[in-house]
Order: sequence, then C-alpha cells, then structure tokens
Amino acid sequence: MKVETNYIGTFNDVQLYVRREDLIHPFISGNKYRKLFYNLQYIQEHQYTSVLTFGGAHSNHIAATAFAAFKNKVNAIGVIRGDELMDSKLWSPTLIQAHQWGMQFVFVSRNDFRILKTNTAYWQSLYPKAYILPEGGTNSLAIKGCSEILTPEDICYDFIATAVGTGGTISGLIHANLPNVKILGFPALKGDFLRQDICSFASGNNWDLINGYEFGGYGKITPELIAFINTFYRNFKIPLDPIYTGKAMFGILDKIQSGYFPKGSKILFIHTGGLQGISGVNAILQKKNQPLIQVYE
Repeated sequence: MKVETNYIGTFNDVQLYVRREDLIHPFISGNKYRKLFYNLQYIQEHQYTSVLTFGGAHSNHIAATAFAAFKNKVNAIGVIRGDELMDSKLWSPTLIQAHQWGMQFVFVSRNDFRILKTNTAYWQSLYPKAYILPEGGTNSLAIKGCSEILTPEDICYDFIATAVGTGGTISGLIHANLPNVKILGFPALKGDFLRQDICSFASGNNWDLINGYEFGGYGKITPELIAFINTFYRNFKIPLDPIYTGKAMFGILDKIQSGYFPKGSKILFIHTGGLQGISGVNAILQKKNQPLIQVYE
C-alpha cells in the first residue's frame, strides 16, 4: 500500500517529512488500520462471531474497531472506562458513532477497568465466542501490521518519529529493521513503563523514547498545544490531534530548534491518525469556554 508523504520544510538545516497514514481510510485511519488488518484476518479465518475490546469515551481504537466489525459483519463489544457513561446523554461523539455502527457497550468504573482490561479469562468466561483485542489494539498481529508502515526506500531517512500510546506502532517500526535509521517515540503518557512494554514486543537498540511533551499527562490539553495545532494546520494544511500527533509534532519541532538533530538530517514523522476524537475534545473545550481546535476550515 503506497501512502502519501509530504515534505513539510527545512528547519535549522533539518528536513521534515510526514507520512500521511491518517489518509488511509476515513474511519479506520492511521495505525488503527494497520493494527486491525491482520487481527481481522485472524478473526475471519478462525470464525469468531464477535470481537471484544477496551477503551475510553474518545478512543480511536473503539471507533475503528466498531466500524471494522460493522463492515466485516462481526459483532463488536466495547468495554468502556467510566460507569457514569451508562447515561447515554453523556456519550461522546465517538461512542455515539460506534453505537450507530452496532457496537454493544459494557461500562465499568475506572478502577474496575484498570483491573479487568487485562483479565482475558474473565471476559472469555462471559463471551466465549469473542476474540479479545487489548486496549489500543496492540498485540503481535498489530505489530506485524505496523511494521508495514515502512518500506526499504525509507532508509533514506536518518530518523523516523511517531507518537506513542500503547507502544504497538513504534514496535512495528522497530521490527521494520531499517539499517542506520533511528526510531524515536514521543509518549502521550507520563512514566517510563512504556520502555519495558516496547522491549517485550521489539528487540534492537535503534530506538529511543523522548519524554517531556505530554503537556501534563495523557489526555491533558493546554492553550499552547491548541494554538500549535491550529497554526500547524494553517501553515501546512495537515490536521493533528491533541492527544497523540499534536504533542509529538510539537516535540519534534522543539527538538529541531534546540539542536537535538544533527544538521543535514532527514526526519520522517508517521501521522498515526486519531482525528476522529477532535469533535469530542472540542465539545469539552467549548464547555470550559476555551479556544477550540480548528483544523477543518
């Protein structure tokens, strides 16, 4: 699959490119398409009648899985973090859309979600014919799919950068095994546990995580971040989301300006999608009377 790559510009004598994985599919964009591709094949080959997975109210993974299951005529069950969401009046645009695509919801408290999301035996006892897909969709089949983001021609880049959530995408990029290319991940979550998670999926020493661009933590958004996303869109006509790609791109440009990258370097940023969540985030910002993300003018 050939995916469009855009040249953004040269900053501080460093060239920056963006691989537009967000354009792969209108509803299953970016890394979610890659993560689901081989998982869906497995579901069909082994004749599972449903898929059960996990996520929050604005989860890209929940939205993508709901649509993919709908198109492939598989029942979808979403275990959703936050039992207050049993009241459908509180549903986010993501949950409304996923429900319209036929996903059934199981709402659990945040504490129960943390405990139960990795308890496969528990969910299999309740849904014995369901294929259990982890939160974020990261498993060995997802990593296989993400490894196909890169091609041998991408050896022309010195650095390949991506946002990091559960670690599946960066693990796939590491698996692509491009000689002399450094893989950099910009975590959306605070904490060094991600490094251990990635090591469980991928080997090699051609990668690193760059922390410090979480803007307060996972799902936290500041006016500075919103202004950056809006300015980036005005300048380059590429939308970024506030949870993953916006923070990662902010980090890349900041590191370029600080001299982190050697002059003459070429960087490829993998745009992992996630744009469906913007409408839900804007609804929250509007209630707080804060500036909105404006990337669809």
